[in-house]
Amino acid sequence: MNRIFTAISACVLTAAVSAQPKPFGLMTDLIERTNVVYVNGYPSSMTLEESSQAIEAIQYVRIASKRPNFSWIVDADNANDVVQTAYEIKVESCTPKASDKEKGKEEMMTAIVWESGWVESTQSSAVSYAGDELQPNTIYRWSVRTTDNKGRTSEWSDPKAFMTAAQMSDYEVATEPLTRTDEYPQRVDKAPNGHYFLDFGKASFGQLRLTLTAPQEGGKVTVHLGERVENGQVNRHPAGTTRYRQIVLALQPGTHSYQLKMLPDYRNTHGDAVLMPDYIGEVMPFRYVEVEGYDSKLQVQDVVRSTIHHPFNDMAASFRCSDETINAIWELCKYSMKATSFIGYHIDGDRERIPYELDALINQLAYYGTDRTYSLSRRSAQYLLDHPTWPTEWILQSVLIAWYDYLYTGDTRLLATQYDLLKSHTLTELRGENGLISTRAKAQSPEFLTSIHRKEVIRDIVDWPQGKGSFGLGKDDPGESDSFEFTDYNTVVNAYHYNTLRCMQHIATALGNQTEAGHWESEAEQMKKRFNALLLNPKQENYRDGVGTDHAALHSSMFAMAFGMVPRQYTAAVAAHIKSRGVACSISNAKFLLDALYDALEADYALSILTSKADRSWYSTLRAGSTITFEAWDDKYKPNQDWNHAWGAAPADVIPHKLMGIEPLAPGWTELRVRPQTASLAHAKGTFPTIKGDVKLSTRLEGATYTMQLTLPANTSAQVYVPIVKGCKGKLSINGERVKAKKDESGKFYLLYNVGSGTKEIRIE
Repeated sequence: MNRIFTAISACVLTAAVSAQPKPFGLMTDLIERTNVVYVNGYPSSMTLEESSQAIEAIQYVRIASKRPNFSWIVDADNANDVVQTAYEIKVESCTPKASDKEKGKEEMMTAIVWESGWVESTQSSAVSYAGDELQPNTIYRWSVRTTDNKGRTSEWSDPKAFMTAAQMSDYEVATEPLTRTDEYPQRVDKAPNGHYFLDFGKASFGQLRLTLTAPQEGGKVTVHLGERVENGQVNRHPAGTTRYRQIVLALQPGTHSYQLKMLPDYRNTHGDAVLMPDYIGEVMPFRYVEVEGYDSKLQVQDVVRSTIHHPFNDMAASFRCSDETINAIWELCKYSMKATSFIGYHIDGDRERIPYELDALINQLAYYGTDRTYSLSRRSAQYLLDHPTWPTEWILQSVLIAWYDYLYTGDTRLLATQYDLLKSHTLTELRGENGLISTRAKAQSPEFLTSIHRKEVIRDIVDWPQGKGSFGLGKDDPGESDSFEFTDYNTVVNAYHYNTLRCMQHIATALGNQTEAGHWESEAEQMKKRFNALLLNPKQENYRDGVGTDHAALHSSMFAMAFGMVPRQYTAAVAAHIKSRGVACSISNAKFLLDALYDALEADYALSILTSKADRSWYSTLRAGSTITFEAWDDKYKPNQDWNHAWGAAPADVIPHKLMGIEPLAPGWTELRVRPQTASLAHAKGTFPTIKGDVKLSTRLEGATYTMQLTLPANTSAQVYVPIVKGCKGKLSINGERVKAKKDESGKFYLLYNVGSGTKEIRIE
């Protein structure tokens, strides 16, 4: 329980040896870059304190919560088993004192508005500001210092500034401005036809600027931009909805820089589409540029692509292993996170630019695996609660998204403000007499639709495309749903329903409502019993697609496994059925296929999917020449697909959280599980960000010896599962010292509890 230290305790703490480095990575409302001022998307040298003097358009984070939350990283300074024991936060306001024109800046007057005093607590994320309500349009700075269990007191952190919004509320999701990164082409070639062909190496959503020289007025060039290439030229007629655009540019005499204007496409700028902000303007995805009709020499420095994306730290996460295919897939999926964030929400790609729940869920977890960034996913979560889409499963996914938001950040405010809406999103109102939910057998009343912010009825999707002639597929093609047989009560939606009940149990617990938590726990237990009684086929040892059929598509068993619904005695048989179906699902639902396999400890088969070079593989994206993940496995599975769909980037989630096995067990990463399932990989190494700091893990398999080098950030502890490799004698050591440990219930790992922060070498031989 948090409490303020007494004055005597404070004196003792202050007198302690100040050997602990100062905290870093300070976040306000889950945003680290609150002190950055952007000029039309470019990070600038301007400080928040200087922002009032700007004459051009500037952007920065606006904190609209009257009492924001603060987070920081405790610096362990290479010590092991470091836990924060107390913190002290100081917040001060910054207001202009007087204008000093000679210095070109305003002097700032500071005043302390809140001092927490020493608070005895291990909490270092989502700590609530407890002073008087913050005022609008005001610059504040905050800093923190800590003590730890080694008897050390840190210095005050470097202060982090933030600006409040013009209007304040009890809670509002904070968002970051979009940013620009200017890039030169990797190559400029002149073709035999006189055209210049440029390749930027990767596709991105951006704009183009050319510096050209013309001897006289009246000249013009034609510029071709696109995502695909054919016969050494930009593909003028790409398949599906991959992009191509032609722009004619009139030249002025002399040397000038020209900004090519991207005109909006009606398809993705009307209706429910999210629009680009004015300070950025319209963009399009392209990798290749072809310049036609230019007689002077075109050089690399004459062409600049301004790539638009949400602020992204390319260095935050890394991964390498002994399989180059997986390495390439990791880089593909990691880059897809950055490239597809161009509009400030998790969206469906470029065709519609609309947020959808499944896109957001996969993006959210993949983003958590690649950057210490949370506001983009939270903003998308809030948007989708207010603007839900039509599939039943996707409505249910909003509850999962909200739970993951809390699990990875420790911040309860989204859960607290949206609790009633999240309850409605469990779709309990659609239950029939058999206790399962249905969009067919149960009428969707206006009151029900209003409760989930819908005007039109919802319907089951299972997977997309569903096949049977859709999107140009053959009339008998099973599509991505493995010929799933739809009934009144479908297995997939009810698996999701069960998962939402479990999430609501944890959400209610997080909010301190034990009565509600008990209710949801009871609901989940009863639902699991009904689900298995009606949908588990004990003879076939798999799951039916629904009540009234014995057809067993991949999806029915994989979602039951991924959501923890399979009774232990059936786990092996259901896993065998999942494996027998192959990759009979979409590139988006392959996330749940891999989840199911890793949760069933089928690491070898999961690895074979990640390394596959078949048509239904992530390698097919690389083979086709795309640098952003596809909407479908291949054009032939969805002829109208786009080439910039991040719901295909599940390996950015699966590699850190399943293959390397680094997952939070407690909110805010106070406790985590490290359960690597690297299978036959000779070695693997990764750094993955968390709100508490980086987790680093390297593994090496040498004969009958398996070695793990694990680094955990301060203020965390872990359950560590050590794989028992074939031929090993069970000798387990930590930093060279023999330790005793029991096998876990699967018999495939030794389990170590309460492994503390710092670096440890764990070996089994």
